[in-house]
Amino acid sequence: MEIFIIKLLQFILSISLLVLLHEGGHALASKLFGVRVEKFFVFFDVTVGKWSGKLFKFKPKTSETEYGMGWLPLGGYCKIAGMIDESMDTEQMKRDPQPWEFRTKPAWQRLIIMVAGVVVNFVLALFIYSMIMFHWGEEYVAMKDMSMGMKFNSEAKQLGFQDHDILLGTDRGTFRDFNVDVYRDLSEAHYADVLRGGKKVRIDLPGKLNLLDMLKSTPRFLAPFTPAVVDSVLQRMPVAEGSKDSIVTPASQMGLQKGDRILSVNGKAIDSYNEFTDEIGSVEDQLSVVKTHADSLKLRAVTITVAKAGSQKVDTLKANLGADLKFGFFAASFLKLYEGRTTHVNYSFLESFPAGVKYGWDVLAGYVSDMKYVFTADGAKSLGGFGSIGSLFPSTWDWYMFWKMTAFLSIILAFMNILPIPALDGGHVLFLLYEMITRRKPSETFMIRAEYVGITILILLMVVANLNDILRWIGVMQ
Repeated sequence: MEIFIIKLLQFILSISLLVLLHEGGHALASKLFGVRVEKFFVFFDVTVGKWSGKLFKFKPKTSETEYGMGWLPLGGYCKIAGMIDESMDTEQMKRDPQPWEFRTKPAWQRLIIMVAGVVVNFVLALFIYSMIMFHWGEEYVAMKDMSMGMKFNSEAKQLGFQDHDILLGTDRGTFRDFNVDVYRDLSEAHYADVLRGGKKVRIDLPGKLNLLDMLKSTPRFLAPFTPAVVDSVLQRMPVAEGSKDSIVTPASQMGLQKGDRILSVNGKAIDSYNEFTDEIGSVEDQLSVVKTHADSLKLRAVTITVAKAGSQKVDTLKANLGADLKFGFFAASFLKLYEGRTTHVNYSFLESFPAGVKYGWDVLAGYVSDMKYVFTADGAKSLGGFGSIGSLFPSTWDWYMFWKMTAFLSIILAFMNILPIPALDGGHVLFLLYEMITRRKPSETFMIRAEYVGITILILLMVVANLNDILRWIGVMQ
Protein backbone atom coordinates (compact mmCIF):
# COMPACT_ATOMS: atom_id res chain seq x y z
CA MET A 1 0.00 0.00 0.00
CA GLU A 2 2.88 2.34 0.83
CA ILE A 3 4.43 1.78 -2.62
CA PHE A 4 1.09 2.49 -4.30
CA ILE A 5 0.70 5.77 -2.39
CA ILE A 6 4.26 6.90 -3.24
CA LYS A 7 3.71 6.22 -6.94
CA LEU A 8 0.28 7.86 -6.85
CA LEU A 9 1.62 11.02 -5.19
CA GLN A 10 4.44 11.29 -7.74
CA PHE A 11 1.98 10.81 -10.59
CA ILE A 12 -0.47 13.42 -9.28
CA LEU A 13 2.30 15.95 -8.56
CA SER A 14 3.79 15.46 -12.03
CA ILE A 15 0.48 15.70 -13.90
CA SER A 16 -0.61 18.69 -11.81
CA LEU A 17 2.58 20.56 -12.65
CA LEU A 18 2.30 19.77 -16.36
CA VAL A 19 -1.37 20.71 -16.61
CA LEU A 20 -0.84 23.89 -14.59
CA LEU A 21 1.91 25.07 -16.95
CA HIS A 22 0.12 23.87 -20.10
CA GLU A 23 -3.05 25.75 -19.26
CA GLY A 24 -0.92 28.63 -17.98
CA GLY A 25 0.53 28.93 -21.50
CA HIS A 26 -2.97 29.33 -22.95
CA ALA A 27 -3.94 31.82 -20.23
CA LEU A 28 -0.81 33.94 -20.61
CA ALA A 29 -1.15 34.13 -24.40
CA SER A 30 -4.87 34.96 -24.05
CA LYS A 31 -4.22 37.84 -21.66
CA LEU A 32 -1.38 39.04 -23.87
CA PHE A 33 -3.92 39.63 -26.67
CA GLY A 34 -6.65 40.98 -24.40
CA VAL A 35 -8.78 37.83 -24.30
CA ARG A 36 -10.54 37.15 -21.01
CA VAL A 37 -9.82 33.93 -19.17
CA GLU A 38 -13.00 33.15 -17.25
CA LYS A 39 -11.76 30.12 -15.27
CA PHE A 40 -8.37 28.56 -14.55
CA PHE A 41 -8.61 25.22 -12.73
CA VAL A 42 -6.20 22.48 -11.79
CA PHE A 43 -8.15 19.19 -11.86
CA PHE A 44 -11.74 19.02 -13.05
CA ASP A 45 -14.55 20.48 -10.96
CA VAL A 46 -17.13 17.89 -12.05
CA THR A 47 -20.48 18.62 -10.44
CA VAL A 48 -21.68 15.96 -7.97
CA GLY A 49 -25.36 16.42 -7.15
CA LYS A 50 -25.75 19.95 -5.78
CA TRP A 51 -22.00 20.26 -5.11
CA SER A 52 -20.10 22.28 -7.70
CA GLY A 53 -17.09 19.97 -7.47
CA LYS A 54 -14.73 22.79 -6.44
CA LEU A 55 -12.33 22.04 -3.60
CA PHE A 56 -11.57 25.75 -3.41
CA LYS A 57 -11.82 28.85 -5.60
CA PHE A 58 -10.89 32.52 -5.48
CA LYS A 59 -11.18 35.53 -7.76
CA PRO A 60 -8.86 38.52 -7.31
CA LYS A 61 -10.65 41.87 -7.23
CA THR A 62 -8.72 43.20 -10.22
CA SER A 63 -9.14 40.04 -12.34
CA GLU A 64 -11.90 38.54 -14.48
CA THR A 65 -10.47 35.05 -13.87
CA GLU A 66 -11.74 32.58 -11.27
CA TYR A 67 -8.93 30.34 -10.05
CA GLY A 68 -9.47 27.06 -8.26
CA MET A 69 -9.00 23.32 -7.89
CA GLY A 70 -11.47 20.59 -8.72
CA TRP A 71 -11.76 17.19 -7.08
CA LEU A 72 -11.06 14.95 -10.10
CA PRO A 73 -7.24 14.73 -10.59
CA LEU A 74 -7.28 13.89 -14.30
CA GLY A 75 -6.08 17.17 -15.75
CA GLY A 76 -7.31 20.75 -15.67
CA TYR A 77 -8.61 23.46 -17.93
CA CYS A 78 -8.51 27.12 -18.87
CA LYS A 79 -11.91 28.52 -19.96
CA ILE A 80 -11.35 31.25 -22.54
CA ALA A 81 -14.19 33.68 -23.29
CA GLY A 82 -15.79 33.30 -26.70
CA MET A 83 -14.24 29.95 -27.52
CA ILE A 84 -15.88 26.59 -28.20
CA ASP A 85 -13.97 24.17 -26.02
CA GLU A 86 -14.49 21.09 -23.83
CA SER A 87 -16.71 23.10 -21.47
CA MET A 88 -19.30 23.14 -24.30
CA ASP A 89 -20.62 26.50 -23.07
CA THR A 90 -22.75 27.29 -26.15
CA GLU A 91 -24.83 29.97 -24.39
CA GLN A 92 -22.02 32.51 -24.65
CA MET A 93 -21.86 31.92 -28.41
CA LYS A 94 -25.50 33.03 -28.78
CA ARG A 95 -24.66 36.50 -27.46
CA ASP A 96 -23.19 39.28 -29.54
CA PRO A 97 -19.40 38.98 -29.96
CA GLN A 98 -17.40 41.14 -27.58
CA PRO A 99 -13.95 42.68 -28.19
CA TRP A 100 -12.44 40.68 -25.28
CA GLU A 101 -13.55 37.33 -26.71
CA PHE A 102 -11.43 34.75 -28.48
CA ARG A 103 -13.71 34.65 -31.54
CA THR A 104 -13.23 38.37 -32.31
CA LYS A 105 -9.45 38.24 -32.44
CA PRO A 106 -7.42 37.87 -35.67
CA ALA A 107 -6.70 34.27 -36.70
CA TRP A 108 -2.95 34.63 -36.09
CA GLN A 109 -3.57 35.68 -32.47
CA ARG A 110 -5.96 32.79 -31.93
CA LEU A 111 -3.37 30.43 -33.41
CA ILE A 112 -0.71 31.63 -30.95
CA ILE A 113 -3.16 31.19 -28.06
CA MET A 114 -3.90 27.61 -29.14
CA VAL A 115 -0.27 26.50 -29.58
CA ALA A 116 0.95 28.23 -26.41
CA GLY A 117 0.18 25.27 -24.15
CA VAL A 118 2.03 22.81 -26.39
CA VAL A 119 5.01 25.15 -26.69
CA VAL A 120 5.19 25.51 -22.89
CA ASN A 121 5.14 21.72 -22.41
CA PHE A 122 7.81 21.13 -25.01
CA VAL A 123 10.09 23.90 -23.73
CA LEU A 124 9.49 22.68 -20.16
CA ALA A 125 10.61 19.16 -21.10
CA LEU A 126 13.80 20.46 -22.70
CA PHE A 127 14.47 22.67 -19.67
CA ILE A 128 13.98 19.77 -17.23
CA TYR A 129 16.26 17.51 -19.25
CA SER A 130 18.86 20.31 -19.31
CA MET A 131 18.68 20.75 -15.54
CA ILE A 132 18.98 16.96 -15.08
CA MET A 133 22.16 17.09 -17.15
CA PHE A 134 23.45 20.04 -15.10
CA HIS A 135 22.64 18.57 -11.66
CA TRP A 136 23.23 14.84 -12.15
CA GLY A 137 25.10 14.63 -15.43
CA GLU A 138 24.99 11.39 -17.38
CA GLU A 139 26.23 7.98 -16.32
CA TYR A 140 26.16 5.01 -18.64
CA VAL A 141 28.02 1.93 -19.76
CA ALA A 142 29.25 2.34 -23.32
CA MET A 143 28.12 -0.48 -25.60
CA LYS A 144 31.71 -1.16 -26.64
CA ASP A 145 32.61 -1.67 -22.96
CA MET A 146 29.91 -4.32 -22.36
CA SER A 147 32.40 -7.17 -22.47
CA MET A 148 29.78 -9.89 -21.83
CA GLY A 149 27.76 -8.67 -24.78
CA MET A 150 24.11 -9.50 -25.32
CA LYS A 151 21.77 -12.42 -24.87
CA PHE A 152 19.63 -12.99 -28.00
CA ASN A 153 16.40 -14.89 -28.57
CA SER A 154 15.86 -17.48 -31.31
CA GLU A 155 14.56 -14.93 -33.85
CA ALA A 156 17.70 -12.82 -33.43
CA LYS A 157 19.92 -15.88 -33.75
CA GLN A 158 18.19 -16.84 -37.02
CA LEU A 159 19.27 -13.44 -38.37
CA GLY A 160 22.89 -14.21 -37.47
CA PHE A 161 23.39 -12.83 -33.96
CA GLN A 162 25.16 -14.95 -31.34
CA ASP A 163 25.15 -14.75 -27.55
CA HIS A 164 27.94 -12.51 -26.23
CA ASP A 165 28.04 -10.43 -29.43
CA ILE A 166 28.97 -6.85 -28.52
CA LEU A 167 26.77 -4.47 -30.52
CA LEU A 168 28.69 -1.65 -32.17
CA GLY A 169 26.13 0.00 -34.44
CA THR A 170 24.07 -0.18 -37.63
CA ASP A 171 23.82 1.69 -40.92
CA ARG A 172 21.74 4.19 -38.89
CA GLY A 173 24.64 5.05 -36.60
CA THR A 174 26.96 3.94 -33.79
CA PHE A 175 25.46 2.76 -30.49
CA ARG A 176 26.43 4.80 -27.45
CA ASP A 177 24.71 2.91 -24.62
CA PHE A 178 21.93 0.35 -24.20
CA ASN A 179 18.43 1.84 -24.37
CA VAL A 180 15.24 1.51 -26.39
CA ASP A 181 16.90 3.30 -29.33
CA VAL A 182 18.96 0.15 -29.85
CA TYR A 183 15.74 -1.76 -30.59
CA ARG A 184 14.45 1.06 -32.83
CA ASP A 185 17.66 1.16 -34.88
CA LEU A 186 17.85 -2.61 -35.27
CA SER A 187 14.20 -2.75 -36.36
CA GLU A 188 14.88 -0.38 -39.29
CA ALA A 189 18.54 -1.19 -40.05
CA HIS A 190 19.82 -3.10 -43.07
CA TYR A 191 22.92 -4.31 -41.27
CA ALA A 192 24.44 -4.38 -37.79
CA ASP A 193 28.09 -4.49 -36.78
CA VAL A 194 29.10 -6.60 -33.78
CA LEU A 195 32.33 -7.51 -32.06
CA ARG A 196 32.62 -11.31 -31.89
CA GLY A 197 35.70 -12.98 -30.49
CA GLY A 198 37.65 -9.76 -30.91
CA LYS A 199 36.70 -9.42 -34.60
CA LYS A 200 34.21 -7.09 -36.23
CA VAL A 201 31.38 -8.98 -37.94
CA ARG A 202 28.61 -7.51 -40.11
CA ILE A 203 25.11 -9.03 -39.94
CA ASP A 204 22.57 -8.35 -42.69
CA LEU A 205 19.12 -7.28 -41.46
CA PRO A 206 15.77 -6.99 -43.30
CA GLY A 207 15.17 -3.33 -42.41
CA LYS A 208 11.58 -3.96 -41.34
CA LEU A 209 11.55 -5.85 -38.05
CA ASN A 210 8.48 -5.25 -35.88
CA LEU A 211 9.57 -3.13 -32.91
CA LEU A 212 6.63 -4.22 -30.72
CA ASP A 213 7.44 -7.90 -31.32
CA MET A 214 11.07 -7.26 -30.43
CA LEU A 215 10.11 -5.61 -27.13
CA LYS A 216 7.20 -7.85 -26.13
CA SER A 217 8.56 -11.27 -27.12
CA THR A 218 9.54 -13.64 -24.31
CA PRO A 219 12.48 -13.83 -24.21
CA ARG A 220 13.17 -10.41 -25.69
CA PHE A 221 14.98 -9.96 -28.98
CA LEU A 222 18.08 -8.98 -27.02
CA ALA A 223 19.10 -7.99 -23.50
CA PRO A 224 22.44 -7.44 -21.74
CA PHE A 225 23.96 -10.83 -20.89
CA THR A 226 23.81 -11.41 -17.13
CA PRO A 227 25.57 -14.41 -15.53
CA ALA A 228 23.39 -16.75 -13.50
CA VAL A 229 25.40 -16.00 -10.35
CA VAL A 230 23.82 -15.14 -7.01
CA ASP A 231 24.88 -11.66 -5.89
CA SER A 232 22.75 -11.28 -2.75
CA VAL A 233 20.17 -13.28 -0.80
CA LEU A 234 17.23 -11.91 1.17
CA GLN A 235 16.70 -13.66 4.48
CA ARG A 236 13.06 -12.64 4.75
CA MET A 237 10.52 -10.98 2.46
CA PRO A 238 6.99 -9.56 2.90
CA VAL A 239 4.08 -11.98 2.66
CA ALA A 240 2.55 -9.59 0.10
CA GLU A 241 3.53 -6.23 -1.39
CA GLY A 242 3.22 -3.55 1.26
CA SER A 243 2.61 -6.09 4.06
CA LYS A 244 4.48 -5.79 7.36
CA ASP A 245 4.38 -9.56 7.89
CA SER A 246 7.32 -11.48 6.47
CA ILE A 247 8.44 -15.04 5.79
CA VAL A 248 11.79 -16.75 5.27
CA THR A 249 12.67 -16.66 1.58
CA PRO A 250 12.95 -19.88 -0.45
CA ALA A 251 16.53 -18.86 -1.38
CA SER A 252 17.47 -18.67 2.30
CA GLN A 253 15.79 -22.01 3.07
CA MET A 254 17.65 -23.65 0.18
CA GLY A 255 20.97 -22.34 1.45
CA LEU A 256 21.81 -20.21 -1.60
CA GLN A 257 24.84 -18.01 -1.02
CA LYS A 258 26.59 -15.15 -2.77
CA GLY A 259 28.70 -16.51 -5.63
CA ASP A 260 26.63 -19.65 -6.27
CA ARG A 261 26.11 -20.30 -10.00
CA ILE A 262 22.76 -21.71 -11.18
CA LEU A 263 23.24 -24.45 -13.77
CA SER A 264 19.70 -25.67 -14.45
CA VAL A 265 16.02 -25.09 -13.62
CA ASN A 266 13.68 -28.11 -13.48
CA GLY A 267 16.22 -30.16 -15.39
CA LYS A 268 16.78 -27.60 -18.18
CA ALA A 269 20.34 -26.32 -18.44
CA ILE A 270 20.76 -22.53 -18.42
CA ASP A 271 23.77 -20.38 -19.21
CA SER A 272 22.65 -17.02 -17.85
CA TYR A 273 20.36 -15.20 -15.45
CA ASN A 274 18.44 -14.20 -18.58
CA GLU A 275 17.52 -17.84 -19.19
CA PHE A 276 16.75 -18.36 -15.49
CA THR A 277 14.12 -15.60 -15.56
CA ASP A 278 12.74 -16.97 -18.84
CA GLU A 279 12.25 -20.41 -17.28
CA ILE A 280 10.53 -18.94 -14.22
CA GLY A 281 8.40 -16.89 -16.61
CA SER A 282 7.29 -20.07 -18.38
CA VAL A 283 6.23 -21.51 -15.01
CA GLU A 284 4.22 -18.33 -14.42
CA ASP A 285 2.52 -18.77 -17.80
CA GLN A 286 1.57 -22.34 -16.90
CA LEU A 287 0.25 -21.22 -13.51
CA SER A 288 -2.16 -18.83 -15.23
CA VAL A 289 -4.01 -21.73 -16.88
CA VAL A 290 -3.99 -24.44 -14.20
CA LYS A 291 -7.39 -25.40 -12.80
CA THR A 292 -6.61 -27.15 -9.52
CA HIS A 293 -4.69 -26.23 -6.39
CA ALA A 294 -2.74 -29.49 -6.66
CA ASP A 295 -1.51 -28.56 -10.12
CA SER A 296 -0.50 -25.14 -8.83
CA LEU A 297 1.52 -26.65 -5.99
CA LYS A 298 3.20 -29.04 -8.41
CA LEU A 299 4.28 -26.22 -10.71
CA ARG A 300 5.57 -24.14 -7.80
CA ALA A 301 7.84 -26.97 -6.66
CA VAL A 302 10.98 -25.85 -8.49
CA THR A 303 14.29 -27.76 -8.63
CA ILE A 304 17.58 -26.05 -9.43
CA THR A 305 21.16 -27.31 -9.63
CA VAL A 306 23.85 -25.01 -8.30
CA ALA A 307 27.64 -24.90 -8.51
CA LYS A 308 28.60 -23.75 -5.00
CA ALA A 309 30.80 -20.70 -4.67
CA GLY A 310 34.51 -21.38 -4.16
CA SER A 311 34.28 -25.13 -4.75
CA GLN A 312 33.61 -27.80 -7.38
CA LYS A 313 30.55 -29.04 -5.52
CA VAL A 314 27.21 -29.18 -7.37
CA ASP A 315 24.01 -29.29 -5.28
CA THR A 316 20.45 -30.07 -6.31
CA LEU A 317 18.11 -27.78 -4.40
CA LYS A 318 14.32 -27.77 -4.20
CA ALA A 319 11.98 -24.95 -3.27
CA ASN A 320 8.24 -24.54 -2.90
CA LEU A 321 7.60 -21.06 -4.19
CA GLY A 322 4.73 -18.77 -3.37
CA ALA A 323 2.18 -17.61 -5.91
CA ASP A 324 4.50 -14.73 -6.90
CA LEU A 325 7.28 -17.24 -7.74
CA LYS A 326 9.90 -15.18 -5.92
CA PHE A 327 13.07 -16.94 -4.77
CA GLY A 328 14.41 -14.03 -2.75
CA PHE A 329 17.82 -13.65 -4.37
CA PHE A 330 19.30 -11.23 -6.90
CA ALA A 331 21.88 -11.38 -9.63
CA ALA A 332 24.30 -8.48 -10.00
CA SER A 333 22.74 -5.31 -11.37
CA PHE A 334 23.77 -3.99 -14.76
CA LEU A 335 25.86 -1.17 -13.26
CA LYS A 336 27.48 -3.52 -10.75
CA LEU A 337 28.48 -5.96 -13.50
CA TYR A 338 30.38 -3.18 -15.21
CA GLU A 339 31.54 -1.35 -12.13
CA GLY A 340 34.60 0.69 -13.01
CA ARG A 341 33.66 0.79 -16.70
CA THR A 342 30.89 3.36 -16.46
CA THR A 343 31.22 6.64 -18.31
CA HIS A 344 30.19 9.74 -16.35
CA VAL A 345 29.76 13.06 -18.10
CA ASN A 346 29.40 16.32 -16.16
CA TYR A 347 27.93 19.43 -17.78
CA SER A 348 28.38 23.07 -16.89
CA PHE A 349 25.26 25.23 -16.73
CA LEU A 350 25.71 26.42 -20.32
CA GLU A 351 26.74 22.99 -21.62
CA SER A 352 23.64 21.40 -20.11
CA PHE A 353 21.25 23.18 -22.51
CA PRO A 354 22.46 21.73 -25.84
CA ALA A 355 22.81 18.32 -24.15
CA GLY A 356 19.29 18.52 -22.70
CA VAL A 357 17.79 19.75 -25.97
CA LYS A 358 19.45 16.92 -27.92
CA TYR A 359 18.25 14.34 -25.39
CA GLY A 360 14.70 15.72 -25.41
CA TRP A 361 14.60 15.87 -29.19
CA ASP A 362 15.74 12.24 -29.42
CA VAL A 363 12.98 11.24 -26.98
CA LEU A 364 10.38 13.07 -29.08
CA ALA A 365 11.69 11.57 -32.33
CA GLY A 366 11.54 8.07 -30.86
CA TYR A 367 8.03 8.60 -29.52
CA VAL A 368 6.78 9.94 -32.87
CA SER A 369 8.44 7.04 -34.70
CA ASP A 370 6.68 4.53 -32.45
CA MET A 371 3.24 6.08 -33.06
CA LYS A 372 2.80 4.03 -36.24
CA TYR A 373 2.38 0.93 -34.08
CA VAL A 374 -0.64 2.41 -32.27
CA PHE A 375 -2.74 1.75 -35.37
CA THR A 376 -2.04 -1.99 -35.29
CA ALA A 377 -3.82 -4.65 -33.23
CA ASP A 378 -0.78 -5.19 -31.00
CA GLY A 379 -0.31 -1.44 -30.73
CA ALA A 380 -3.87 -0.94 -29.48
CA LYS A 381 -3.26 -3.62 -26.86
CA SER A 382 -0.08 -1.85 -25.73
CA LEU A 383 -1.97 1.36 -24.92
CA GLY A 384 -1.94 2.13 -21.21
CA GLY A 385 -4.06 4.38 -19.03
CA PHE A 386 -3.47 6.13 -15.74
CA GLY A 387 -2.38 2.87 -14.08
CA SER A 388 0.34 2.20 -16.65
CA ILE A 389 1.62 5.77 -16.47
CA GLY A 390 1.60 5.78 -12.67
CA SER A 391 3.48 2.46 -12.54
CA LEU A 392 6.39 4.05 -14.43
CA PHE A 393 7.26 6.14 -11.39
CA PRO A 394 9.70 4.56 -8.89
CA SER A 395 8.46 2.82 -5.74
CA THR A 396 10.59 5.15 -3.59
CA TRP A 397 10.71 8.93 -3.88
CA ASP A 398 13.55 9.53 -6.31
CA TRP A 399 13.87 13.10 -7.57
CA TYR A 400 16.06 12.08 -10.52
CA MET A 401 13.47 9.60 -11.82
CA PHE A 402 10.59 11.95 -10.91
CA TRP A 403 11.96 14.78 -13.06
CA LYS A 404 12.95 12.43 -15.87
CA MET A 405 9.41 10.99 -15.94
CA THR A 406 7.88 14.48 -15.72
CA ALA A 407 9.92 15.63 -18.72
CA PHE A 408 8.89 12.52 -20.67
CA LEU A 409 5.21 13.05 -19.83
CA SER A 410 5.55 16.71 -20.80
CA ILE A 411 6.73 15.66 -24.26
CA ILE A 412 3.86 13.16 -24.55
CA LEU A 413 1.36 15.82 -23.46
CA ALA A 414 2.75 18.28 -26.01
CA PHE A 415 2.69 15.77 -28.86
CA MET A 416 -0.75 14.34 -28.05
CA ASN A 417 -2.27 17.81 -27.74
CA ILE A 418 -1.00 18.92 -31.14
CA LEU A 419 -2.63 15.97 -32.92
CA PRO A 420 -5.35 17.25 -35.32
CA ILE A 421 -8.23 15.87 -33.28
CA PRO A 422 -11.16 18.19 -32.49
CA ALA A 423 -11.27 19.06 -28.75
CA LEU A 424 -7.45 18.98 -28.65
CA ASP A 425 -5.27 22.01 -29.33
CA GLY A 426 -4.24 20.43 -32.63
CA GLY A 427 -7.88 20.31 -33.78
CA HIS A 428 -8.30 24.03 -33.15
CA VAL A 429 -4.99 24.69 -34.91
CA LEU A 430 -6.17 22.71 -37.95
CA PHE A 431 -9.36 24.76 -38.26
CA LEU A 432 -7.43 28.00 -37.75
CA LEU A 433 -4.97 27.10 -40.51
CA TYR A 434 -7.92 26.30 -42.76
CA GLU A 435 -9.38 29.73 -41.97
CA MET A 436 -6.08 31.51 -42.62
CA ILE A 437 -5.57 29.75 -45.96
CA THR A 438 -9.14 29.93 -47.32
CA ARG A 439 -10.18 33.17 -45.59
CA ARG A 440 -13.32 31.32 -44.55
CA LYS A 441 -14.16 30.75 -40.90
CA PRO A 442 -15.87 27.43 -40.00
CA SER A 443 -19.38 27.98 -38.67
CA GLU A 444 -20.03 27.78 -34.94
CA THR A 445 -22.45 24.89 -35.56
CA PHE A 446 -19.66 22.97 -37.30
CA MET A 447 -17.21 23.75 -34.50
CA ILE A 448 -19.66 22.54 -31.85
CA ARG A 449 -20.27 19.28 -33.70
CA ALA A 450 -16.54 18.80 -34.27
CA GLU A 451 -15.95 19.33 -30.54
CA TYR A 452 -18.47 16.60 -29.73
CA VAL A 453 -16.77 14.24 -32.18
CA GLY A 454 -13.35 15.00 -30.69
CA ILE A 455 -14.55 14.50 -27.11
CA THR A 456 -16.11 11.17 -28.12
CA ILE A 457 -12.83 10.02 -29.70
CA LEU A 458 -10.86 11.03 -26.61
CA ILE A 459 -13.29 9.25 -24.27
CA LEU A 460 -13.08 6.08 -26.38
CA LEU A 461 -9.27 6.19 -26.35
CA MET A 462 -9.30 6.73 -22.58
CA VAL A 463 -11.70 3.82 -22.09
CA VAL A 464 -9.56 1.49 -24.24
CA ALA A 465 -6.31 2.51 -22.51
CA ASN A 466 -7.69 2.10 -18.99
CA LEU A 467 -9.51 -1.12 -19.90
CA ASN A 468 -6.15 -2.49 -21.06
CA ASP A 469 -4.76 -1.65 -17.61
CA ILE A 470 -7.59 -3.55 -15.93
CA LEU A 471 -7.16 -6.58 -18.23
CA ARG A 472 -3.44 -6.65 -17.45
CA TRP A 473 -4.10 -6.33 -13.74
CA ILE A 474 -6.47 -9.34 -13.71
CA GLY A 475 -4.10 -11.33 -15.93
CA VAL A 476 -6.29 -11.55 -19.04
CA MET A 477 -3.79 -9.61 -21.20
CA GLN A 478 -0.03 -9.34 -21.11
